[in-house]
Amino acid sequence: MIFMKNKQFSRRSFLKTSGKAGIVAGLSAGTISALATTNANAYPKINFFATPYKQQPLPYAYNALEPYIDAATMELHYSKHATGYAKNLADAVVAENVDTEKTSLEELLANISRYSSKMRNNAGGHYNHELFWKLMSPSTTKTAPGEKLIAALQKDFGSFENFKAQFSDAAKSRFGSGWAWLLYTSDKKFSIASTPNQDNPLMNISEAKGFPVLGIDVWEHAYYLKYHNLRADYINAWWSVLNWQFVSERWEKIA
Repeated sequence: MIFMKNKQFSRRSFLKTSGKAGIVAGLSAGTISALATTNANAYPKINFFATPYKQQPLPYAYNALEPYIDAATMELHYSKHATGYAKNLADAVVAENVDTEKTSLEELLANISRYSSKMRNNAGGHYNHELFWKLMSPSTTKTAPGEKLIAALQKDFGSFENFKAQFSDAAKSRFGSGWAWLLYTSDKKFSIASTPNQDNPLMNISEAKGFPVLGIDVWEHAYYLKYHNLRADYINAWWSVLNWQFVSERWEKIA
């Protein structure tokens, strides 16, 4: 898969490729233990998907998600905003003496309170965007969630439609800039939350904690060129490009 290229994982990361999906499934038991210690009971005891510190190639063309997300927005979002987070993260890593061979990005996020605001903003921004690109696809064959995921969402939200409505509401009501998330928590349940700016639920400073199964960027740069101030229209359109195959496989790896 395209997003699997050029990985730079920690030596402490344990890599496992799924024959079905080719999804990275692993940090070591020590890493998981460290995360659990940092955020007691905040995370399910799972293998996190390791995220490279460097920006990865966009897995489709800038115009691939049209008409839902326009090419100009995608190019600006990826080549300017997301590239900026990756560059600033690289600078912060050097300035704050982070050994990226020994500390995964997920470990860094789980201990983000030890670092500067520059690290927090850019590590979060980089992680969030690397996930965001994978959560979208131009392929119409990937736009339906798996049966297991649907059943789990129905169990926790009453119906799939209720889940979509609650998630959309969280995204619409996030004041200012930020993200909305579907989380899988330590008690093996789904929850919906939003975070400000580039924070995410892996951070030990976040009120919402859990494994981000999916998330949507509601910063204005993600939609303003096409949708102007109509964030709700962008959110409604975004469901049409959501890569449910990736979401389902991502969740099934940790459930």
